[in-house]
Amino acid sequence: MPQTADLIVENASILTMDPDTPAAQAIAIKGNQIIAIADRDSVRDHKGPATRVIDAQGGSVLPGFIEAHMHLFGGAAELDNLHLAGVHGFDALRDAIQGFAAKRPNARLLIGAGVDYAILPEPVTRYHLDRIIPDRPFAMSASDHHTMWANTKALEEAGLLNGKQVGPGNEVVMGADGLAAGELREGEAFGPILEHFGANRTRLGLTGEEPDPYPSAEELAADRDLMHRGLEWCARHGITSIQNMDGNLYQLELLAGLEEEERLICRTKIPFHFKNFMKLDMLEKASRMAATYNSEWLSSGMVKVFYDGVLDSWTAVMVDDYADRPGWRGEPLFSPAHFAEVAVEADRRGLQIAVHSIGDGAVRAVLDGYQTALKKNGRRDSRHRIEHIEVTTPSDVPRFAELGVLASMQPAHPPGALNFPLEPTISRIGRAKWPLSYAWRTLKQAGARVVFASDWPVSPVDPILSIQAAVMRKPWAEGLPDQSFSLHESIAGYTVEGAYAEFMEHRKGRLKTGYLADIVVLSADIEKTAPEALHTVRPVTTICGGKVTYQA
Repeated sequence: MPQTADLIVENASILTMDPDTPAAQAIAIKGNQIIAIADRDSVRDHKGPATRVIDAQGGSVLPGFIEAHMHLFGGAAELDNLHLAGVHGFDALRDAIQGFAAKRPNARLLIGAGVDYAILPEPVTRYHLDRIIPDRPFAMSASDHHTMWANTKALEEAGLLNGKQVGPGNEVVMGADGLAAGELREGEAFGPILEHFGANRTRLGLTGEEPDPYPSAEELAADRDLMHRGLEWCARHGITSIQNMDGNLYQLELLAGLEEEERLICRTKIPFHFKNFMKLDMLEKASRMAATYNSEWLSSGMVKVFYDGVLDSWTAVMVDDYADRPGWRGEPLFSPAHFAEVAVEADRRGLQIAVHSIGDGAVRAVLDGYQTALKKNGRRDSRHRIEHIEVTTPSDVPRFAELGVLASMQPAHPPGALNFPLEPTISRIGRAKWPLSYAWRTLKQAGARVVFASDWPVSPVDPILSIQAAVMRKPWAEGLPDQSFSLHESIAGYTVEGAYAEFMEHRKGRLKTGYLADIVVLSADIEKTAPEALHTVRPVTTICGGKVTYQA
Protein backbone atom coordinates (compact mmCIF):
# COMPACT_ATOMS: atom_id res chain seq x y z
CA MET A 1 0.00 0.00 0.00
CA PRO A 2 1.46 3.38 -0.95
CA GLN A 3 1.75 5.93 1.87
CA THR A 4 -1.15 8.35 2.12
CA ALA A 5 -0.09 11.93 1.44
CA ASP A 6 -1.10 14.96 3.51
CA LEU A 7 -0.78 17.19 0.46
CA ILE A 8 -0.58 16.66 -3.30
CA VAL A 9 0.27 19.29 -5.91
CA GLU A 10 -0.86 18.18 -9.35
CA ASN A 11 -1.49 19.42 -12.88
CA ALA A 12 1.91 21.06 -12.64
CA SER A 13 4.93 21.64 -14.84
CA ILE A 14 7.49 20.55 -12.24
CA LEU A 15 11.09 21.60 -12.70
CA THR A 16 12.80 19.39 -10.13
CA MET A 17 16.43 20.66 -10.55
CA ASP A 18 17.30 16.95 -10.13
CA PRO A 19 19.23 15.70 -13.20
CA ASP A 20 18.01 12.10 -12.61
CA THR A 21 14.33 13.11 -13.00
CA PRO A 22 14.28 16.64 -14.46
CA ALA A 23 10.50 16.95 -14.89
CA ALA A 24 7.25 15.66 -13.37
CA GLN A 25 3.52 16.48 -13.23
CA ALA A 26 2.66 15.91 -9.57
CA ILE A 27 4.25 15.74 -6.14
CA ALA A 28 3.07 14.11 -2.89
CA ILE A 29 4.02 15.29 0.60
CA LYS A 30 3.70 13.60 3.97
CA GLY A 31 4.74 15.50 7.08
CA ASN A 32 7.72 17.64 6.11
CA GLN A 33 8.99 15.40 3.28
CA ILE A 34 8.38 14.59 -0.36
CA ILE A 35 7.17 10.98 -0.67
CA ALA A 36 6.54 10.85 -4.44
CA ILE A 37 7.25 12.91 -7.53
CA ALA A 38 6.10 11.53 -10.86
CA ASP A 39 3.25 11.63 -13.39
CA ARG A 40 -0.22 12.55 -12.16
CA ASP A 41 -1.64 9.00 -12.09
CA SER A 42 1.26 7.53 -10.10
CA VAL A 43 1.07 10.30 -7.50
CA ARG A 44 -2.73 9.92 -7.22
CA ASP A 45 -2.09 6.48 -5.66
CA HIS A 46 -1.03 8.44 -2.54
CA LYS A 47 -4.36 10.28 -2.26
CA GLY A 48 -6.48 9.47 0.78
CA PRO A 49 -9.80 10.88 2.03
CA ALA A 50 -8.03 13.63 4.04
CA THR A 51 -5.37 14.53 1.44
CA ARG A 52 -5.38 18.20 0.46
CA VAL A 53 -4.96 18.63 -3.32
CA ILE A 54 -3.58 21.81 -4.89
CA ASP A 55 -4.21 22.23 -8.62
CA ALA A 56 -1.21 24.09 -10.10
CA GLN A 57 -3.24 24.76 -13.29
CA GLY A 58 -0.22 24.06 -15.49
CA GLY A 59 2.03 26.50 -13.63
CA SER A 60 5.64 25.73 -12.80
CA VAL A 61 6.49 24.08 -9.50
CA LEU A 62 10.07 24.66 -8.32
CA PRO A 63 12.10 23.93 -5.19
CA GLY A 64 11.42 26.72 -2.67
CA PHE A 65 13.75 29.66 -3.31
CA ILE A 66 16.82 29.86 -1.08
CA GLU A 67 17.74 33.52 -0.47
CA ALA A 68 21.48 33.30 0.16
CA HIS A 69 22.24 36.90 1.18
CA MET A 70 19.75 39.22 2.84
CA HIS A 71 19.11 41.32 5.96
CA LEU A 72 15.86 40.08 7.47
CA PHE A 73 15.45 42.32 10.53
CA GLY A 74 16.49 45.54 8.78
CA GLY A 75 14.49 44.67 5.68
CA ALA A 76 11.37 44.09 7.78
CA ALA A 77 11.86 47.46 9.52
CA GLU A 78 12.26 49.16 6.17
CA LEU A 79 8.89 48.01 4.87
CA ASP A 80 7.46 51.06 6.70
CA ASN A 81 10.07 53.60 5.51
CA LEU A 82 9.67 56.17 2.74
CA HIS A 83 10.69 54.37 -0.47
CA LEU A 84 12.67 56.70 -2.73
CA ALA A 85 13.85 54.29 -5.45
CA GLY A 86 13.23 55.91 -8.83
CA VAL A 87 12.71 59.41 -7.35
CA HIS A 88 14.82 62.06 -9.13
CA GLY A 89 15.01 65.86 -8.89
CA PHE A 90 14.43 68.26 -6.03
CA ASP A 91 10.69 68.75 -6.59
CA ALA A 92 9.94 65.02 -6.63
CA LEU A 93 12.07 64.50 -3.52
CA ARG A 94 10.33 67.38 -1.71
CA ASP A 95 6.85 66.07 -2.54
CA ALA A 96 7.72 62.53 -1.42
CA ILE A 97 9.26 63.62 1.91
CA GLN A 98 6.56 66.15 2.79
CA GLY A 99 3.76 63.69 1.94
CA PHE A 100 5.41 60.98 4.07
CA ALA A 101 5.96 63.38 7.01
CA ALA A 102 2.35 64.56 6.97
CA LYS A 103 1.15 60.96 7.53
CA ARG A 104 3.51 60.44 10.50
CA PRO A 105 3.11 63.45 12.79
CA ASN A 106 4.50 61.60 15.85
CA ALA A 107 7.57 59.87 14.35
CA ARG A 108 10.76 60.83 16.24
CA LEU A 109 12.85 60.28 13.11
CA LEU A 110 11.57 60.19 9.52
CA ILE A 111 13.58 57.75 7.39
CA GLY A 112 13.82 57.44 3.62
CA ALA A 113 15.42 54.47 1.84
CA GLY A 114 16.46 53.35 -1.63
CA VAL A 115 18.06 56.68 -2.62
CA ASP A 116 19.94 56.76 -5.92
CA TYR A 117 23.33 58.49 -5.55
CA ALA A 118 22.35 60.71 -8.50
CA ILE A 119 18.95 61.69 -7.02
CA LEU A 120 19.91 65.37 -7.47
CA PRO A 121 22.17 66.77 -10.20
CA GLU A 122 24.65 67.88 -7.48
CA PRO A 123 25.77 66.12 -4.25
CA VAL A 124 23.00 66.07 -1.61
CA THR A 125 23.67 68.24 1.48
CA ARG A 126 21.80 69.01 4.69
CA TYR A 127 20.81 72.35 3.10
CA HIS A 128 18.79 70.57 0.40
CA LEU A 129 16.98 68.56 3.09
CA ASP A 130 16.50 71.64 5.32
CA ARG A 131 14.68 73.35 2.44
CA ILE A 132 12.26 70.40 2.39
CA ILE A 133 11.89 69.61 6.10
CA PRO A 134 13.68 72.00 8.51
CA ASP A 135 11.81 71.33 11.75
CA ARG A 136 11.81 67.51 12.13
CA PRO A 137 14.76 65.05 12.11
CA PHE A 138 15.01 63.42 8.69
CA ALA A 139 17.60 61.01 7.24
CA MET A 140 17.64 58.95 4.06
CA SER A 141 19.90 56.09 3.04
CA ALA A 142 21.32 55.08 -0.32
CA SER A 143 19.92 51.91 -1.81
CA ASP A 144 23.19 50.14 -0.93
CA HIS A 145 22.84 51.20 2.76
CA HIS A 146 26.42 52.46 2.88
CA THR A 147 25.65 56.21 2.76
CA MET A 148 23.09 58.30 4.60
CA TRP A 149 22.13 61.94 4.20
CA ALA A 150 20.62 63.85 7.13
CA ASN A 151 19.11 67.28 7.70
CA THR A 152 20.55 69.74 10.24
CA LYS A 153 17.96 68.83 12.89
CA ALA A 154 18.91 65.12 12.79
CA LEU A 155 22.66 65.88 12.78
CA GLU A 156 22.29 68.30 15.69
CA GLU A 157 20.20 65.99 17.87
CA ALA A 158 22.53 63.01 17.23
CA GLY A 159 25.63 65.10 18.06
CA LEU A 160 27.12 64.92 14.56
CA LEU A 161 26.88 68.54 13.42
CA ASN A 162 30.46 69.29 14.49
CA GLY A 163 31.78 66.06 12.95
CA LYS A 164 32.97 62.85 14.60
CA GLN A 165 36.15 60.78 14.72
CA VAL A 166 35.44 57.50 12.90
CA GLY A 167 37.52 54.49 11.89
CA PRO A 168 39.07 53.71 8.49
CA GLY A 169 36.61 53.52 5.60
CA ASN A 170 34.00 55.66 7.43
CA GLU A 171 33.49 59.43 7.08
CA VAL A 172 31.33 62.28 8.33
CA VAL A 173 31.76 64.53 5.28
CA MET A 174 32.54 68.11 6.42
CA GLY A 175 31.53 71.32 4.65
CA ALA A 176 33.58 74.48 3.98
CA ASP A 177 31.90 76.08 7.05
CA GLY A 178 33.58 73.53 9.36
CA LEU A 179 30.25 71.75 10.07
CA ALA A 180 28.95 68.40 8.82
CA ALA A 181 27.74 68.72 5.22
CA GLY A 182 24.99 66.12 5.70
CA GLU A 183 26.59 63.12 3.96
CA LEU A 184 27.55 60.21 6.24
CA ARG A 185 29.59 57.39 4.73
CA GLU A 186 29.40 53.92 6.30
CA GLY A 187 27.89 52.70 9.58
CA GLU A 188 30.17 54.40 12.11
CA ALA A 189 29.24 57.76 10.59
CA PHE A 190 25.45 57.32 10.48
CA GLY A 191 25.04 54.82 13.34
CA PRO A 192 24.73 57.65 15.95
CA ILE A 193 21.57 58.94 14.24
CA LEU A 194 19.82 55.57 14.33
CA GLU A 195 21.03 54.96 17.87
CA HIS A 196 19.91 58.37 19.16
CA PHE A 197 16.41 57.94 17.73
CA GLY A 198 15.99 54.33 18.89
CA ALA A 199 16.06 52.84 15.40
CA ASN A 200 19.08 50.74 16.18
CA ARG A 201 18.02 47.26 17.42
CA THR A 202 17.40 46.11 13.85
CA ARG A 203 20.95 47.20 12.93
CA LEU A 204 22.86 45.55 15.78
CA GLY A 205 23.40 42.45 13.66
CA LEU A 206 25.67 44.62 11.49
CA THR A 207 27.89 45.43 14.46
CA GLY A 208 27.76 42.02 16.19
CA GLU A 209 26.50 43.70 19.37
CA GLU A 210 23.56 42.81 21.60
CA PRO A 211 20.83 45.24 22.75
CA ASP A 212 21.83 47.04 25.95
CA PRO A 213 19.70 47.38 27.99
CA TYR A 214 17.95 44.14 27.04
CA PRO A 215 14.50 44.91 25.55
CA SER A 216 11.39 44.85 27.74
CA ALA A 217 8.75 42.13 27.23
CA GLU A 218 6.74 44.60 25.14
CA GLU A 219 9.75 45.50 22.95
CA LEU A 220 10.61 41.80 22.53
CA ALA A 221 7.07 41.03 21.35
CA ALA A 222 7.20 43.98 18.94
CA ASP A 223 10.56 42.82 17.54
CA ARG A 224 9.25 39.26 17.12
CA ASP A 225 6.24 40.63 15.21
CA LEU A 226 8.56 42.73 13.04
CA MET A 227 10.71 39.68 12.28
CA HIS A 228 7.56 37.69 11.46
CA ARG A 229 6.45 40.41 9.06
CA GLY A 230 9.78 40.06 7.26
CA LEU A 231 9.34 36.27 7.06
CA GLU A 232 5.82 36.72 5.62
CA TRP A 233 7.23 39.09 2.99
CA CYS A 234 9.78 36.40 2.04
CA ALA A 235 7.19 33.59 1.93
CA ARG A 236 5.00 35.75 -0.32
CA HIS A 237 7.89 35.76 -2.80
CA GLY A 238 8.35 31.97 -2.79
CA ILE A 239 11.28 31.94 -0.35
CA THR A 240 11.55 28.96 2.00
CA SER A 241 15.16 29.39 3.27
CA ILE A 242 17.11 32.48 4.29
CA GLN A 243 20.85 32.89 4.79
CA ASN A 244 20.95 36.13 6.73
CA MET A 245 24.05 38.30 6.39
CA ASP A 246 24.02 40.21 9.65
CA GLY A 247 23.60 38.59 12.99
CA ASN A 248 23.82 38.42 16.74
CA LEU A 249 22.42 36.22 19.49
CA TYR A 250 19.38 38.50 19.84
CA GLN A 251 18.16 37.71 16.31
CA LEU A 252 18.46 33.97 17.02
CA GLU A 253 16.48 34.44 20.24
CA LEU A 254 13.72 36.32 18.39
CA LEU A 255 13.46 33.59 15.75
CA ALA A 256 13.52 30.84 18.41
CA GLY A 257 10.60 32.67 20.06
CA LEU A 258 8.74 32.63 16.75
CA GLU A 259 9.47 28.92 16.38
CA GLU A 260 7.90 28.28 19.80
CA GLU A 261 4.84 30.25 18.68
CA GLU A 262 4.78 28.21 15.41
CA ARG A 263 5.42 31.40 13.42
CA LEU A 264 8.87 30.57 11.99
CA ILE A 265 7.72 30.12 8.38
CA CYS A 266 11.12 30.22 6.61
CA ARG A 267 14.23 28.23 7.54
CA THR A 268 16.76 30.82 8.70
CA LYS A 269 20.52 30.86 9.19
CA ILE A 270 21.95 33.72 11.30
CA PRO A 271 25.70 34.45 11.38
CA PHE A 272 27.87 36.04 14.05
CA HIS A 273 29.07 39.42 12.79
CA PHE A 274 32.77 39.98 13.45
CA LYS A 275 33.99 43.61 13.45
CA ASN A 276 37.53 44.94 13.16
CA PHE A 277 37.60 46.22 16.77
CA MET A 278 36.87 42.75 18.22
CA LYS A 279 39.50 40.44 19.70
CA LEU A 280 39.86 36.94 18.21
CA ASP A 281 38.44 35.32 21.35
CA MET A 282 35.04 36.84 20.41
CA LEU A 283 34.82 33.95 17.93
CA GLU A 284 34.04 31.75 20.94
CA LYS A 285 30.59 33.39 20.85
CA ALA A 286 30.22 32.33 17.19
CA SER A 287 31.08 28.75 18.20
CA ARG A 288 28.49 28.87 21.01
CA MET A 289 25.82 30.18 18.63
CA ALA A 290 26.68 27.36 16.20
CA ALA A 291 26.43 24.68 18.92
CA THR A 292 23.14 26.03 20.32
CA TYR A 293 21.31 26.61 17.03
CA ASN A 294 21.78 23.82 14.50
CA SER A 295 18.36 22.55 13.39
CA GLU A 296 16.86 22.45 9.89
CA TRP A 297 14.69 25.45 10.85
CA LEU A 298 17.11 27.69 12.74
CA SER A 299 20.89 27.56 12.55
CA SER A 300 24.09 29.55 12.89
CA GLY A 301 27.68 28.41 12.25
CA MET A 302 28.75 31.28 10.02
CA VAL A 303 30.95 34.34 10.63
CA LYS A 304 30.15 37.45 8.58
CA VAL A 305 32.81 40.11 7.99
CA PHE A 306 32.92 43.41 6.07
CA TYR A 307 36.28 43.95 4.35
CA ASP A 308 35.32 47.11 2.43
CA GLY A 309 32.44 49.43 1.52
CA VAL A 310 30.88 50.22 -1.88
CA LEU A 311 31.95 51.66 -5.22
CA ASP A 312 29.56 54.61 -5.30
CA SER A 313 31.05 56.31 -2.22
CA TRP A 314 34.65 55.29 -3.10
CA THR A 315 34.73 53.02 0.00
CA ALA A 316 35.24 49.74 -1.91
CA VAL A 317 38.92 48.70 -1.89
CA MET A 318 40.57 48.58 -5.31
CA VAL A 319 43.86 47.10 -6.57
CA ASP A 320 44.42 50.28 -8.67
CA ASP A 321 43.27 53.89 -8.31
CA TYR A 322 39.58 54.65 -8.93
CA ALA A 323 39.09 55.68 -12.57
CA ASP A 324 37.38 58.94 -11.48
CA ARG A 325 39.54 59.64 -8.39
CA PRO A 326 43.28 59.36 -9.10
CA GLY A 327 45.40 58.60 -6.03
CA TRP A 328 42.54 56.89 -4.14
CA ARG A 329 41.96 53.12 -3.78
CA GLY A 330 39.64 53.01 -0.74
CA GLU A 331 40.52 52.12 2.84
CA PRO A 332 40.08 48.50 3.99
CA LEU A 333 38.22 47.83 7.23
CA PHE A 334 40.84 45.16 8.09
CA SER A 335 44.49 44.97 7.11
CA PRO A 336 45.21 41.84 5.03
CA ALA A 337 47.23 40.40 7.95
CA HIS A 338 44.44 41.06 10.46
CA PHE A 339 41.82 39.47 8.21
CA ALA A 340 44.06 36.42 7.69
CA GLU A 341 44.26 35.97 11.51
CA VAL A 342 40.46 36.06 11.75
CA ALA A 343 40.10 33.61 8.85
CA VAL A 344 42.60 31.16 10.35
CA GLU A 345 40.85 31.17 13.75
CA ALA A 346 37.28 30.97 12.41
CA ASP A 347 38.32 28.17 10.03
CA ARG A 348 40.13 26.33 12.85
CA ARG A 349 36.83 26.33 14.76
CA GLY A 350 35.05 24.73 11.79
CA LEU A 351 32.98 27.85 11.11
CA GLN A 352 32.00 29.00 7.64
CA ILE A 353 33.14 32.55 6.73
CA ALA A 354 31.30 35.01 4.47
CA VAL A 355 32.99 38.32 3.61
CA HIS A 356 31.53 41.44 2.01
CA SER A 357 34.16 42.26 -0.64
CA ILE A 358 33.16 44.57 -3.48
CA GLY A 359 36.40 45.99 -4.90
CA ASP A 360 39.03 43.80 -6.57
CA GLY A 361 41.51 44.75 -3.81
CA ALA A 362 39.13 43.42 -1.16
CA VAL A 363 38.41 40.24 -3.14
CA ARG A 364 42.15 39.55 -3.44
CA ALA A 365 42.86 40.18 0.27
CA VAL A 366 40.03 37.82 1.30
CA LEU A 367 41.19 35.07 -1.07
CA ASP A 368 44.68 35.52 0.42
CA GLY A 369 43.22 35.14 3.92
CA TYR A 370 41.38 31.96 2.93
CA GLN A 371 44.59 30.61 1.39
CA THR A 372 46.44 31.29 4.66
CA ALA A 373 43.71 29.43 6.60
CA LEU A 374 44.01 26.46 4.24
CA LYS A 375 47.81 26.37 4.67
CA LYS A 376 47.64 26.65 8.48
CA ASN A 377 44.67 24.36 9.15
CA GLY A 378 44.74 21.96 6.20
CA ARG A 379 42.11 21.51 3.50
CA ARG A 380 38.53 20.79 4.56
CA ASP A 381 35.09 21.23 3.01
CA SER A 382 34.82 24.78 4.40
CA ARG A 383 32.70 26.44 1.66
CA HIS A 384 33.91 29.89 2.68
CA ARG A 385 32.20 32.62 0.70
CA ILE A 386 32.88 36.00 -0.84
CA GLU A 387 29.85 38.27 -1.02
CA HIS A 388 29.25 40.62 -4.00
CA ILE A 389 32.57 40.45 -5.97
CA GLU A 390 31.61 43.48 -8.05
CA VAL A 391 35.11 43.78 -9.54
CA THR A 392 37.86 41.16 -9.75
CA THR A 393 41.12 40.52 -11.64
CA PRO A 394 42.20 37.85 -14.16
CA SER A 395 44.67 36.30 -11.69
CA ASP A 396 42.05 35.97 -8.93
CA VAL A 397 39.31 34.35 -11.05
CA PRO A 398 40.75 30.77 -10.95
CA ARG A 399 41.47 31.00 -7.20
CA PHE A 400 37.76 30.58 -6.30
CA ALA A 401 37.71 27.01 -7.66
CA GLU A 402 41.25 26.26 -6.40
CA LEU A 403 40.34 27.28 -2.83
CA GLY A 404 36.74 25.97 -2.92
CA VAL A 405 35.40 29.50 -2.27
CA LEU A 406 31.77 30.25 -3.19
CA ALA A 407 30.98 33.33 -5.29
CA SER A 408 27.85 34.80 -3.67
CA MET A 409 26.48 37.35 -6.15
CA GLN A 410 23.38 39.48 -6.71
CA PRO A 411 21.78 39.59 -10.19
CA ALA A 412 19.99 42.86 -9.35
CA HIS A 413 23.22 44.74 -8.53
CA PRO A 414 25.01 45.38 -11.85
CA PRO A 415 24.19 48.95 -12.96
CA GLY A 416 21.52 48.78 -15.65
CA ALA A 417 20.40 45.24 -14.71
CA LEU A 418 17.38 46.11 -12.57
CA ASN A 419 16.97 49.39 -10.66
CA PHE A 420 20.55 50.69 -10.34
CA PRO A 421 21.54 53.37 -12.88
CA LEU A 422 24.77 53.09 -14.88
CA GLU A 423 26.28 56.23 -13.38
CA PRO A 424 28.22 56.97 -11.27
CA THR A 425 29.24 53.30 -10.84
CA ILE A 426 30.60 52.42 -14.27
CA SER A 427 32.76 55.59 -14.37
CA ARG A 428 34.11 54.78 -10.89
CA ILE A 429 35.10 51.28 -12.05
CA GLY A 430 36.63 52.53 -15.32
CA ARG A 431 36.39 50.93 -18.76
CA ALA A 432 39.57 48.85 -18.29
CA LYS A 433 37.86 46.88 -15.50
CA TRP A 434 34.43 46.44 -17.10
CA PRO A 435 35.20 42.95 -18.51
CA LEU A 436 35.58 41.54 -14.96
CA SER A 437 32.82 43.53 -13.26
CA TYR A 438 29.93 41.45 -11.83
CA ALA A 439 31.56 38.56 -13.72
CA TRP A 440 29.13 35.72 -12.96
CA ARG A 441 29.73 33.73 -16.16
CA THR A 442 33.52 34.21 -16.08
CA LEU A 443 33.67 32.86 -12.51
CA LYS A 444 31.30 29.98 -13.29
CA GLN A 445 33.31 28.97 -16.36
CA ALA A 446 36.45 28.98 -14.21
CA GLY A 447 34.82 26.37 -11.95
CA ALA A 448 33.45 28.57 -9.14
CA ARG A 449 30.10 27.72 -7.52
CA VAL A 450 27.95 30.85 -8.06
CA VAL A 451 25.04 31.37 -5.65
CA PHE A 452 22.40 34.09 -6.21
CA ALA A 453 20.51 36.37 -3.83
CA SER A 454 18.98 39.85 -3.54
CA ASP A 455 20.74 41.48 -0.56
CA TRP A 456 17.26 42.71 0.50
CA PRO A 457 16.54 45.49 1.39
CA VAL A 458 19.31 46.75 -0.95
CA SER A 459 17.33 45.23 -3.87
CA PRO A 460 13.76 43.86 -3.98
CA VAL A 461 13.57 40.45 -2.30
CA ASP A 462 11.69 38.93 -5.27
CA PRO A 463 13.78 35.99 -6.66
CA ILE A 464 11.92 36.08 -9.97
CA LEU A 465 13.00 39.68 -10.57
CA SER A 466 16.59 38.63 -9.89
CA ILE A 467 16.25 35.62 -12.20
CA GLN A 468 14.94 37.95 -14.93
CA ALA A 469 17.85 40.36 -14.31
CA ALA A 470 20.34 37.47 -14.69
CA VAL A 471 18.75 36.18 -17.90
CA MET A 472 18.30 39.63 -19.48
CA ARG A 473 21.71 41.08 -18.54
CA LYS A 474 23.42 42.96 -21.39
CA PRO A 475 27.07 44.09 -21.60
CA TRP A 476 27.70 47.83 -21.03
CA ALA A 477 29.60 48.17 -24.30
CA GLU A 478 30.36 46.22 -27.46
CA GLY A 479 33.11 43.65 -27.16
CA LEU A 480 32.58 42.98 -23.44
CA PRO A 481 31.97 39.36 -22.34
CA ASP A 482 28.35 38.25 -21.95
CA GLN A 483 27.90 37.57 -18.22
CA SER A 484 24.21 36.60 -18.42
CA PHE A 485 22.90 33.24 -17.16
CA SER A 486 20.38 30.89 -18.78
CA LEU A 487 17.00 30.46 -17.07
CA HIS A 488 18.07 27.07 -15.63
CA GLU A 489 21.38 28.44 -14.35
CA SER A 490 19.58 31.38 -12.73
CA ILE A 491 17.02 29.12 -11.02
CA ALA A 492 19.89 26.85 -9.87
CA GLY A 493 21.53 29.93 -8.31
CA TYR A 494 18.41 30.29 -6.15
CA THR A 495 17.91 26.58 -5.37
CA VAL A 496 20.69 24.01 -5.93
CA GLU A 497 23.56 26.43 -5.23
CA GLY A 498 21.77 28.00 -2.25
CA ALA A 499 21.41 24.55 -0.66
CA TYR A 500 25.09 23.81 -1.33
CA ALA A 501 26.09 27.13 0.27
CA GLU A 502 24.59 25.97 3.58
CA PHE A 503 25.75 22.34 3.42
CA MET A 504 22.14 21.18 2.86
CA GLU A 505 22.29 19.83 -0.70
CA HIS A 506 21.26 16.38 0.62
CA ARG A 507 17.96 17.82 2.00
CA LYS A 508 16.83 20.70 -0.21
CA GLY A 509 17.44 22.74 -3.36
CA ARG A 510 15.92 19.96 -5.54
CA LEU A 511 12.56 18.22 -5.60
CA LYS A 512 13.08 14.51 -5.03
CA THR A 513 11.78 11.74 -2.79
CA GLY A 514 13.06 12.03 0.78
CA TYR A 515 13.92 15.73 0.46
CA LEU A 516 12.26 18.45 2.53
CA ALA A 517 8.88 19.59 1.21
CA ASP A 518 10.00 23.16 0.42
CA ILE A 519 8.16 24.12 -2.76
CA VAL A 520 6.90 27.13 -4.69
CA VAL A 521 3.96 26.96 -7.11
CA LEU A 522 4.03 29.67 -9.80
CA SER A 523 1.20 31.35 -11.71
CA ALA A 524 2.50 30.25 -15.14
CA ASP A 525 4.99 27.95 -16.81
CA ILE A 526 8.26 29.82 -16.28
CA GLU A 527 10.03 27.83 -19.03
CA LYS A 528 7.44 28.94 -21.59
CA THR A 529 7.54 32.62 -20.53
CA ALA A 530 9.48 35.15 -22.62
CA PRO A 531 12.53 36.47 -20.70
CA GLU A 532 11.22 40.06 -20.73
CA ALA A 533 7.90 38.88 -19.21
CA LEU A 534 9.38 36.75 -16.39
CA HIS A 535 8.40 39.37 -13.77
CA THR A 536 4.72 38.65 -14.54
CA VAL A 537 5.12 35.08 -13.21
CA ARG A 538 4.10 35.17 -9.53
CA PRO A 539 4.30 32.73 -6.62
CA VAL A 540 0.75 31.58 -5.86
CA THR A 541 1.55 29.00 -3.15
CA THR A 542 4.63 28.62 -0.98
CA ILE A 543 5.09 25.41 1.02
CA CYS A 544 7.82 25.06 3.65
CA GLY A 545 8.30 21.82 5.57
CA GLY A 546 4.99 20.54 4.16
CA LYS A 547 3.02 23.54 5.51
CA VAL A 548 1.48 26.21 3.29
CA THR A 549 3.22 29.46 4.30
CA TYR A 550 1.72 31.69 1.58
CA GLN A 551 -1.38 31.41 -0.55
CA ALA A 552 -2.23 34.12 -3.08
